Amino acid sequence: MRRLQARFAEVIASDHRHGGRLSIETRATALAEEALGLQKNGTATQRVRAQLYACAASFMSSAMWAAIDGRRFDAALEHHQKAATLAAMSGDSGIQFRIWSHAGSLYRHLGQPGDALAANEVARTLPIARRDPLFASLGHARHAAIHGLTGDSNAVRRSIGHAQDALNRADLDVSRPVWITAFYDQSELDSLALAAHLAAGNWEDAEAHAHRSIAQRRDTMQRSRAITTVRLARAQLGQGDLVPAVATAMSVPAEDFAHPRVTRMLVAFGTSLHKLAGGSGPDRTWTAYAHNSWRTTA
Repeated sequence: MRRLQARFAEVIASDHRHGGRLSIETRATALAEEALGLQKNGTATQRVRAQLYACAASFMSSAMWAAIDGRRFDAALEHHQKAATLAAMSGDSGIQFRIWSHAGSLYRHLGQPGDALAANEVARTLPIARRDPLFASLGHARHAAIHGLTGDSNAVRRSIGHAQDALNRADLDVSRPVWITAFYDQSELDSLALAAHLAAGNWEDAEAHAHRSIAQRRDTMQRSRAITTVRLARAQLGQGDLVPAVATAMSVPAEDFAHPRVTRMLVAFGTSLHKLAGGSGPDRTWTAYAHNSWRTTA
C-alpha cells in the first residue's frame, strides 16, 4: 500500500510539472489496475480492500485529469465512470470529491455549464466538503469558474467570496490527501477566480487575480504558471493593452508551448489579437514570434 501511495505522489508531481501527457494517463491507468489486482487477494481484510479501491480510484482520477488537461475528452469521460464506481466502493469521500470536482471541470471545458454545476455540486455536498474548509474552498472556487461561462458576474463574485472565506478558515497544518495539498492554495484560488472573470469578460478583475496568482505560484507548478500567464495576456488584451499583452504572452517559456491547453490558449490569444488589431505592430510581433517558437519546439 505504501508503495502505491508513493507512486500516486509521483503521478501528482509529474502532472504538475508537465500535465496532459498521454504517458501520465497511461501510467495512472496501469497503476489503478495494479491496485485492483491486489484487491483480489482473498486474504485481504475489508479495510484493506476499501483502501485499495480508494487507491485505484485515485489513480483513475489522475488518468481522468491528464485526459482533460490533454483535451482527450472522450477518454476523460470513460475514466470518470470507472473512477466514480471505484470511489463509491471505497467509501472515501475525499477521493469522491476529487472525481466529481474533476467532472465539473471536464464539463466546463466542454462548454456545458449546467452539467458542470451539477457535477461540482455533488462534490460540494460530500461530507468532507462540509467538514473541511479547504475542500469547501476548492468547491466554491470551481463553482465560480463554471459561473463565468454563464456570464453571471454576481454569482462569480459570490462564489469567490465563499471560497476565500473558507480558505481563510482552513488549518493548513491538518493532514490531507496529497492530491489537494500539492496544488490548492491561495494561488490556485486566484487562478480559478481569474478563469471565472475571464470567461465573464471582467478583464480588470481577471488581471488582478492573475497577478496575485503568479506572485504566489509554487515553482513546481510550471504548467499552471504558463496557463495563468496566457490568461493574464488575454485579460490585458481585453482591456486594449496590446503591447503589454503581447509581452506577457511572449514570456511563456517555449517548452510549455507543446502542452495542449497552452497551445490552444496561445492560438486563441493570437486569433483575438488579430481580430482586434490585425496588421498592427503588436500583431506582427506576435505572429512572427509564435511562428518561430512553434517551429523550434515542433
